[in-house]
Amino acid sequence: MKSWNLADDDLLVSTFPIDPDLNNYVREVKEAVFSIVKPISFKTPLHLVAYSKEVLEEILDMDLSIVDEKDFLDFVSGTEILKGSTPLSHRYGGHQFGIWADQLGDGRAVLLGEYVNRKGERWELQLKGSGKTPYSRQGDGRAVLRSSVREFLCSEAMYHLGIPTSRAATLVTSSDPVMRDQFYDGHPKAERGAVVLRLAPSWFRIGSLEILESNKEFDLLRRLTDFVIKQHFPQIDMKDNDRYLSFFSHVVSQTAYMIASWQSVGFSHGVCNTDNFSLLSITIDYGPFGFLDAYVPNFVPNSSDDEGMYSYDKQPDVGYFNLDKLRIALMPLLTTTQNNQMKVILQGYVDIYKENFLTLLRNKLGLAGEQEQDEFFLAVLLKIMEETKSDFTMTFRNLGDWKVRDMKMYSVPDDLWALHQLENHKYFKQWVKMYVDRIEFVQIPDEMRMKKMKNTNPRYILRNWIAQTVIEQAENDYFEGVRQLLTILQNPYVENEYAEKMGYASQPPKWASSLKVSCSS
Repeated sequence: MKSWNLADDDLLVSTFPIDPDLNNYVREVKEAVFSIVKPISFKTPLHLVAYSKEVLEEILDMDLSIVDEKDFLDFVSGTEILKGSTPLSHRYGGHQFGIWADQLGDGRAVLLGEYVNRKGERWELQLKGSGKTPYSRQGDGRAVLRSSVREFLCSEAMYHLGIPTSRAATLVTSSDPVMRDQFYDGHPKAERGAVVLRLAPSWFRIGSLEILESNKEFDLLRRLTDFVIKQHFPQIDMKDNDRYLSFFSHVVSQTAYMIASWQSVGFSHGVCNTDNFSLLSITIDYGPFGFLDAYVPNFVPNSSDDEGMYSYDKQPDVGYFNLDKLRIALMPLLTTTQNNQMKVILQGYVDIYKENFLTLLRNKLGLAGEQEQDEFFLAVLLKIMEETKSDFTMTFRNLGDWKVRDMKMYSVPDDLWALHQLENHKYFKQWVKMYVDRIEFVQIPDEMRMKKMKNTNPRYILRNWIAQTVIEQAENDYFEGVRQLLTILQNPYVENEYAEKMGYASQPPKWASSLKVSCSS
């Protein structure tokens, strides 16, 4: 297939040692970064559920007519691999729920190769759900349609919300049965198998370095770290003896920004293990994630997170914990003085996160500049939202639709439903006065504020109940719901007639609060 411009100089294959055992069985791998693994084909007919037009055209340089070709479907499903390519699964470790889990790795993902587009960008193409690998442990290497729809849609939704993220190109399903105990309650059932073709500049994560440090593979640790710096941090001088300090400093800053961005849109990842945290500080591995409906800070989307370790409000702290594990993984490469400097760099994470989060919240409220009382002012709003359980997304969106002249009269239009959740709180009227004063202090024209807020606060997010609706449709061979929802999520700030008809910006239905998200995918 000539359309897939895979790199002739596959840097991953040429740079790193490959597991010499070519047999595909579960095992512990040593002194290697990758194992060669071929995707396992589905046995039943394939169906292209959806594709991202934007990813195919703008990243992969494709003409959309290609989606009708059998070769295309065979490639994005893992049925066929390109001649000369070396499919790989990555070996890594990780801390899961705070505990070192040793070797993990790509248990159901296969890297098809590096794609070089016309802009010279290198993207790693990876199939998720393409069968067993040496890292599958007790799993079958498959993914089900339910979780694959969620990953496909959320990757693209997050990108269009301005969040650093991996991307998704295609979603393919079959009728192959995949057994899953969705809520780990002893009731497994057969679900439809599916596979997502996803892309990232790199799939290396904190756990990629942790496994090498843990096994004292220090030469390989240095080689991998240097590779990541050289390929993805061009601003760092490879001849600089302090390059690992610079690298760590960049990852700390960028991770702080990524998590602040999560918090600003009410996103909860669900499984913030170190093996799910990218070294490039992009959001990866969408599993039991969730977006806030009501503002409940201790929201936990993952039904298997019984202790709420990865709740929405704990994500900033988890980021610090994971970065500390990265610091420890890098210690063998550093002098004593440099190790001490790493601790100082890590301490800066708290202020970097806080500064980013406050900036993002100011933008969400259409504010210009910084005022000394802003932190208190923003904290009061969040507290009112928490106590009234107001809708996180639509509160900010509705504030952007509320004219200052109506605020001064404390007149809330009927269609701003999220504000009606707030208006009976004893302090909301006082907060509104503070908001008006803050707007007028820097003389922001109201039209400008409202326009800024409309372009900052989404009207549509991937709410759990919305995702579940299109999942159930897809499981019954109606794929148009997924495709329509993708279009909406790729334009989250613009009113969409179909989305309004479906109630995607209305108060969530009562049954939505009872939905659980499974970690079994």
